[in-house]
Amino acid sequence: MLQILCLSKETEEEMAEAAIDSNEDLSEETEDPLERDDGGTFQQVTNLLDIMDSESAKTDTAGAGPDMRKTLASVIITEKATTEPCVVMNALIRCLQVPQISTQRRMNIYNILQEIIQQEGELEEPCVQRLVAIASQEMRELPKMEGYMRAEVASDTLVALSRNHFSLVMYELQHHLKPLDLTDEFVIITLAKLAHGNVFEFMPYMGITLATILTMLRLANEAKIRQVICGAMETFCETVQFYLKHLEDSVYPVMTEEQFAIKLFPVYRYFVTVWLKSHSPEVKLGVIKSLKPMLNLLLPNDDLREQVYDYIPLLLAAYQGDLEALFITQVLRQILEVSVITSTPVPQMQLHAIFTELHVQVCTKAPAQQQYCSQNLMEIVHCFIALARSYPKELMKFFLSQTEMNKEATRVGTLTLIRAVVSADEPRMNIKTIYLAIRVVKNTLSDTRSKVRMAVLRIIGQLVLSGFQDRIKGWGLKYVSVQLTLSTYKLTNRRENYYQRDLEEKMVHKVTMDIVRIITSSVSGMTNEFWVRLLCYIMETDFTEALTPICISLTNLAEQQLHTEDVQDMQDGCGRSRHVDLPTPHKLLARLLVLMSSPYKGEGRGVAMLNLLRILSHSIAPAMADMWELEIPLLLKYLEEHTEFTWNQKTWEDKLIQFLRNSLKKTRGSNWSLRLSKELNNQIESFDSPSLEKGFLYRALGFTLATGLEADKVEVLLLELLYKTDYGNDFDREGVILCFGLCARGQVSTVLNVLHDFEERIQESEQSWQIGAWRKDHPWRRETVKSALMVMYSCVATYCHPQMLLTHVDKPLTSKIIHHYTSSCQDICLKMAFMKSVMQVANAIRNITDLEDFQFAQKTTLTAILMAIVKAEPMYSLVSPVRAMAMDALSHMSKVKPFYSIEENNELMDICIHSLISLQPPGEDNESSKTLYTTALHSLEQLMESLMQRQLDPKGLQEMVHLLEKWILSEREWEREKAMKLHLHLMQIYVQSIGVCIPLKLGQFGTLVGLIAPCTCDSHKRTRLASMDVLSSLLDLHASQTCSSWDASKELELARCKEDLQGVDVEIFRTSARIAKVACMQFNCDEVVSLIQKLCENIGAMDLQHDQASVTWIGTFLQMRVKELEDKVAEILGAILVQLPTVDHLEVRGLLIEGILRLAHYHQEIVLTALLRQPLPMESHLVEVWLAVADNAPFAQMVLHGLMGRLQLRFTPRANATSKADIWRLAAVDPLMTLCTIHLLIEKMDKDDKLPDLFPDLIYTFLLQLSSSQGPEAVSPVLKTWRLVHTGTLPEEINLKRITIKSMQLLFKRLNSERLVETLEEQGVWDLLESGSTFLQGVGLLARLYIRNMEGYGRRLSELVLRGMDSEVLGCRVSSTVVCVEFMSDPILYQAKLLKPAVLLLEKGVGQQDEDLRVLSLRALGNMALGAPKKVRRYRKLLLEKCLCSLREPSSTSVPSEAMEALAKILAELREGDMGSFFDAVSEQCRAFFDHESEQLRVKAFLLFGKLAKVVRISKKHFFKEEVKKAWVPLMLHCQDPCSNAAQACMATMYQCVHFWGWKALEDSSGRSDATGADQMTVFQMTFCSILTQKKPAVLYSFLLETMTYVKSNFSTIRLASCDLAGIIMKQMSAHYLKKLDFLALRNSLQELQLDSDPGVRRAALETLKILDTCSQHQLLASPEGVS
Repeated sequence: MLQILCLSKETEEEMAEAAIDSNEDLSEETEDPLERDDGGTFQQVTNLLDIMDSESAKTDTAGAGPDMRKTLASVIITEKATTEPCVVMNALIRCLQVPQISTQRRMNIYNILQEIIQQEGELEEPCVQRLVAIASQEMRELPKMEGYMRAEVASDTLVALSRNHFSLVMYELQHHLKPLDLTDEFVIITLAKLAHGNVFEFMPYMGITLATILTMLRLANEAKIRQVICGAMETFCETVQFYLKHLEDSVYPVMTEEQFAIKLFPVYRYFVTVWLKSHSPEVKLGVIKSLKPMLNLLLPNDDLREQVYDYIPLLLAAYQGDLEALFITQVLRQILEVSVITSTPVPQMQLHAIFTELHVQVCTKAPAQQQYCSQNLMEIVHCFIALARSYPKELMKFFLSQTEMNKEATRVGTLTLIRAVVSADEPRMNIKTIYLAIRVVKNTLSDTRSKVRMAVLRIIGQLVLSGFQDRIKGWGLKYVSVQLTLSTYKLTNRRENYYQRDLEEKMVHKVTMDIVRIITSSVSGMTNEFWVRLLCYIMETDFTEALTPICISLTNLAEQQLHTEDVQDMQDGCGRSRHVDLPTPHKLLARLLVLMSSPYKGEGRGVAMLNLLRILSHSIAPAMADMWELEIPLLLKYLEEHTEFTWNQKTWEDKLIQFLRNSLKKTRGSNWSLRLSKELNNQIESFDSPSLEKGFLYRALGFTLATGLEADKVEVLLLELLYKTDYGNDFDREGVILCFGLCARGQVSTVLNVLHDFEERIQESEQSWQIGAWRKDHPWRRETVKSALMVMYSCVATYCHPQMLLTHVDKPLTSKIIHHYTSSCQDICLKMAFMKSVMQVANAIRNITDLEDFQFAQKTTLTAILMAIVKAEPMYSLVSPVRAMAMDALSHMSKVKPFYSIEENNELMDICIHSLISLQPPGEDNESSKTLYTTALHSLEQLMESLMQRQLDPKGLQEMVHLLEKWILSEREWEREKAMKLHLHLMQIYVQSIGVCIPLKLGQFGTLVGLIAPCTCDSHKRTRLASMDVLSSLLDLHASQTCSSWDASKELELARCKEDLQGVDVEIFRTSARIAKVACMQFNCDEVVSLIQKLCENIGAMDLQHDQASVTWIGTFLQMRVKELEDKVAEILGAILVQLPTVDHLEVRGLLIEGILRLAHYHQEIVLTALLRQPLPMESHLVEVWLAVADNAPFAQMVLHGLMGRLQLRFTPRANATSKADIWRLAAVDPLMTLCTIHLLIEKMDKDDKLPDLFPDLIYTFLLQLSSSQGPEAVSPVLKTWRLVHTGTLPEEINLKRITIKSMQLLFKRLNSERLVETLEEQGVWDLLESGSTFLQGVGLLARLYIRNMEGYGRRLSELVLRGMDSEVLGCRVSSTVVCVEFMSDPILYQAKLLKPAVLLLEKGVGQQDEDLRVLSLRALGNMALGAPKKVRRYRKLLLEKCLCSLREPSSTSVPSEAMEALAKILAELREGDMGSFFDAVSEQCRAFFDHESEQLRVKAFLLFGKLAKVVRISKKHFFKEEVKKAWVPLMLHCQDPCSNAAQACMATMYQCVHFWGWKALEDSSGRSDATGADQMTVFQMTFCSILTQKKPAVLYSFLLETMTYVKSNFSTIRLASCDLAGIIMKQMSAHYLKKLDFLALRNSLQELQLDSDPGVRRAALETLKILDTCSQHQLLASPEGVS
């Protein structure tokens, strides 16, 4: 709709644009009055017509769009005409006058004009006149094809105008219709259209028009104008007929019918005499078609009718041309029928020509070009009927002459026409005509050709139907009887290569039967001869297809005869008035009973024969008549309710036997049954073998003999039957056996006596079995008779009375069967007969309702024979049904007491399965082998079902499945298919019999499904589908037993999966996975375990496809249920790991490993523990597992975390397990196995798979492991698993330390930092780590390099280090603290906000007993000044306190040393006020180490004292000045310390403390460095002493006393320095203080040094003694000279 609106808008815009430009585009030519100013309408119309033209050109390529635009433009013009019709019309007329416009444009204009004319009605006359003139000219001037289209549309326009302007149009046309002048063809066409559309207006012009056209006929020489005139005449005649029929509607009459006829006849005559001879088929056809309406006007006129008859020969001559015969015949029929109606027959002289032309067309084959031959024949028949009414004698004479010809087609055609004449009912044919027709028919009775016979028979039937029954008595009935006999004979004595004749004869017989039915249902008073003939036909004919119509006919005749007065002629010798002449009643009943056994043969002969029996009941057996009146309707009802496709043969035969039994009861006490038995026996050879009739005959004979009263006569009949039977014919043999069995029902002793007598007569011995002398035409074989006898005995057992059976079953019945089998050659037929006998005997015993404690004594013997038969069958070929029958026999025997034991059941089943399952299926083209194969499988299924009945419980089910398992896993596809079908049958039996009564044992469901599941991907389609059915059965059973959810959606999904299992292999695996998903939720955890164990167990048992299916199911179940299997992971993993080493195919191994990984993903601890407890060295299948882990980077990370966690467990407190996962996580695993695994994962993981993210954890774990390997307890363990699988110790390279270091080396190499790897090698980190003595050094160096080169990984390692520092394991704490030492010297801990916990842990470490740990903790604390100097002040109290406490350590040197070094670092970041009271203590404690024996302590003490000197500001200056004073002597002396480092440190510290004396001269002296170190110190000491003598002589005095204490120092350099310093002091000491000296004591001390081992000390002591002596001699010690 939107598109139309858009188009409309576009078109209107174009019109508006055209209106604007109209003044410019208008032609300047002179306008006529009609071309006055139209307001632009002409231009608008022109533009719209342009649109229509352009869109017409686009229509073929652009689809519906252009058509819509064209239509819309037309609609717009038409709508505009509603308001201004004349303006638009004038515009369109002007458009028509435009020169050289296209044909399409003209046609568009005319079409629009027609719509406007129809829409507006009357228009202005000038406009109409102008349009009439233009259209008339257009119509007349364009004769060619394109012009023809324009002329036609112009003609249609004139016709449209004629509806309201008839006179104008008619005037124009009549103006161009002139006598003796051949007008244009479209003038005539348009006149015809006007006549058709305007009947009453045209009638005044009809006469002149016809007269004018008549003058043109001679001028019309071209075929086209002739066709036009013919068509116009046809229209004119039809118009006249319409006018004459509605004459009362005319305003005024014009002409009468006679006047019209007179004017038409010259045209008719000219058409027939001239134009009908034209060579143009189109002209001839036009003429013939125009004759029919013309004759409708001509024939009613008596005078003209006679003249029309004169031209009939010309019409007949038209048959010789190529014109369609139908149209000519229709004209002839029209003439002939009018001649009958008007009683003015055609001239007799023309009859022969008419007869001949029409008869030839009936008897000859129509030409190929004739399209309406069948319709033409119907028209010819009507012509002959009309002729028969007018000239019956002449016609029959003609027919007689034609029948005298010996041509089959001519006779058949003639007889067909006679039959049509006879069948004409209105008006009724007179008797003379029928009489003449019968004479003609009788002339052909001797013709033996099939088609002629059928034609004669149909005429006889037609005579009966037409009411001329009396005319067929005699010759007609006799002919029918002869044809019935003749056709039956020919059909029953067919010859080869005469197929066509047989078909024709069948048609004759069918027609004969139809005629018999017509005769018998229509003719009354039928002769007795015809009755007897039909009745004998039933008894004698072998062509049974004719029995149905004959019986129907006989029934009709009997009903008629029983109601006529001539009944006495039909009575038999019994004197009963209602009897008719019949064959022997016993013979007739036997015949009909046997034939009725196939009731739907021969078009339902059963119903016909039952009706015949009922009507003849009093004639056959009066005693049975009343019973038959009741029973036969019931039989008829059954047949009527069914068809040949729905009836049941056995049911019907049972009904017939019951009918026979009830009938014989009515004759009890007479010899009726015996006589009937003889008749039945006599008919045995009348029927073919095999046939349903003969089979029923044997059965009926057995029932009849069973009711016989005279046993001796019954024996004679039975013995005769035994001797005349052809035992080589299976059907006859089985029929006799059945007969004997049925007879045994009432004559068991008689039957056994007959069989015994027969055996004695043929003398059962090896030489006398060839008894061909008894029946020379049927030589018997020994085994054939034996097999028949065996089955006879078993059949007797089947049908005899139960009480009699129990008496005879063991002996003689079963013993005879065993005897005949064991005494024969035991060929296939005999085996089959034996097994059939066994089955029948077993069934007979089972059918006894009251067996009580009956035990079948021969069961063991029979079972042994049957088992021997099964075992004797070839393993790989199936050539007979012996296997199947043996299993069927065993199945029947299993139901008879005594029952088989469970062991016997299993043995029987195993043997039978083994015997059958290896057989390869037969080819598709071998139908017999396929049947044997299918039957054998079915028998095995039945045996399974029978044996299962005694052990229908889960145990029995499992045992049966166990028997099938090896075949389900067979490499041969046919064995798997059969095993699977047996499994399916087994499940069906179990489900139907047990259902939910006895639940399956725990794990049994999973085991059963695990066996079947892989078969859903079997390469064999049928095996897949069968396994799907088994699986569905198992799921249904489990759902019903567990009451689990099993809705319709799952059933539907399984059904879809079963359909998809028929696809390609790739789709099959996907479908199997879908099945697994559906089934998965039906399993509890225990069933899942049993399923996976079974699937794993059978991997490798078959082909790759089976293994892939197994792992597909395992993967699917683990995917869906893995979260719930925590308790079962160990069992599942164990099953997979046990099977994994045996799997060869990589894909299967990969999928199993994927299952392990899935378990590990959800139950990592359990899986890791199980894997880590596997033997070492790592086996290949375990390596594959770890490689698969490595391929999955995220999961590998998880696993590595887990593995590291196992190693770190040893260094963390033992926690109590709170979950099952914790139990497995805390379980003991060998660290060596763990390390090997980590090494493998690091090696195989991709460098880009986030391995660097794990770097800190791995480094930390490796360091912990190495730390635990340093003590005496860290000897590499020999794994228990190694000792289990190997003798001897582990290889040397496999130990904890080496594996750890190799793993660390590999880890660093995987980090893509070659510089770091080279640095580690150059600095010997790995060697340091491997040696226990340098381990901590190596750790520190490694940590230092880590910090420098591994930016971005410090935080995680820091966290781990802090965790290790808190470990209960000393080695872990020590190693972690070593790393922390390096981390404290770097901002990493501060940046990671881990400084506080680190400090607290270090504080804790300082307080530990282990010296190394304390040293490292102090060092780390001191390194805070390097890594986080801004945080030193915050933690100053803790730092100072711990360092001070460490300084007071009495038993260690390393701890105080490290404490002083730490203090030295810390003091650099503290101010004087930050230390508080700690300053004093540190200072004092520091001075205590100046004279310590440890060089390290002395060095660290001097350095620390120097740091203290730098810290001192105003508040501590006085205190530290005193400290300097106390420390000054040791400082000056230790400048000569034996340890150069100590000496240097001491000197540096001393110089740093000089300024605390406050003497400028002293400071200047300390700054000089011109002399050597010793000389400089001497000068400094002398300067210091001289200043001190002046400033503080008392202090100098105390320094001397303190210096003399060092002469006993352990260090020789200190003793020497003390002597030198004492001498310097003495020299500078004032006299006042010299007096205070104890010269004696000083001298003694110095003299003792003369004995010192060091000569330097001795010399220094001697010099000092000299100075002392000098001082003691001088009294004036304080002299100025001395001071200077």
